Amino acid sequence: MPFRRIIWIVLDSVGIGEMPDAADYGDAGSDTLGNIARRRKLNLPNLRALGLGNIRPIEGLPAVAGPQGAFGRCTLASPGKDTTTGHWEMVGIHLAKPFPLYPGGFPPEIMTEFERRIGRPTLGNKPASGTEIIKELGEQHVLTGAPIVYTSADSVFQIAMHEETIPLWEQYKICETARDLLRGEHEVGRVIARPFEGPAGAFRRTANRKDYAVPPPKGMLLDRLQQAKVHVISVGKIFDVFLGRGIAEYDKTKTNAEGMAKTLEAMAEGKPGLIFVNLVDFDMLYGHRNDVEGYARALEEVDAWVPAFRASLAEDDLAIFTADHGCDPTTPSTDHSREYVPLLAFGPRALPAVNLGTRATLSDIGQTVAENFGTAIATGTSFLSALSSVAEKS
Repeated sequence: MPFRRIIWIVLDSVGIGEMPDAADYGDAGSDTLGNIARRRKLNLPNLRALGLGNIRPIEGLPAVAGPQGAFGRCTLASPGKDTTTGHWEMVGIHLAKPFPLYPGGFPPEIMTEFERRIGRPTLGNKPASGTEIIKELGEQHVLTGAPIVYTSADSVFQIAMHEETIPLWEQYKICETARDLLRGEHEVGRVIARPFEGPAGAFRRTANRKDYAVPPPKGMLLDRLQQAKVHVISVGKIFDVFLGRGIAEYDKTKTNAEGMAKTLEAMAEGKPGLIFVNLVDFDMLYGHRNDVEGYARALEEVDAWVPAFRASLAEDDLAIFTADHGCDPTTPSTDHSREYVPLLAFGPRALPAVNLGTRATLSDIGQTVAENFGTAIATGTSFLSALSSVAEKS
């Protein structure tokens, strides 16, 4: 195989400009990286050296003459703009239709049956920001014990509950009940536990979030790698997105800092195979809260980590940085945005300064990983041969 190990890092929601159909999703003008850079100078020398500014013009991040990595951008070919859609497409699953959305809240037949099964009434049942809805309904929840149900522009059934009002084990059981109920036409992409804590007036979400995803169809990349006996380690929410399928080891991290540290620990183990990472703070803490400064700082923190990451790469490692969708914190919307995502691929043996262009699908990344390990997935075009002279000979 050209590369003994691949470290694939998803910078959750770091989009790089609106796709042609962005207006159909209410996202005209969305440009997560570009708009942040226009609002606040970004200090990203290490990502820039890899070719970030070569993908397209970004204010304050000009292209470099000799980028140290291959660079390009990926199109989200499936309809939608959420975590499940983006991650599924990476591993070769294209949706024929988007997961269902509920801009008016969930229908009575769902909510009535949900309340019957959990033995509690509910509050909310509307699209909302997670931080705002606990400000609005948190006190009522604590008084009544009624879970707060809300959604967003994405296909999610989110449940906010105070950890002292409903213990975590019961919160997770309630979410499992929702996941079992939401099937067929109401099969949302994810049910999400959103625990919070603190006194009235100072409620805050905890790090005990838990996602309950739809089981991915069989035959996706992680299934193929398992069949090929490729060792897969996941860091962050990757395990939850794919329900652990094909994953041998995992760390469910709670912050970008922890995710970066756990990635280096996994690399230090030296095992061949795939290390699949999601760094979620961009999306969870900053994009959905329209926190431009927080998002910018998080980008700079990852950039400052890149030298340590590169120093940990073995001679026959390949690193891939990308994203799953956008979440522009500069727009009025607090939801994900329909954007292209960046693609950077580099390593000691990988050929630098290769323009990978605009890829037709995120599945191109999955196909590249698959080809490297001697297998294939149903969709996507590998760019492995563009990265390595070793690949060209294989």
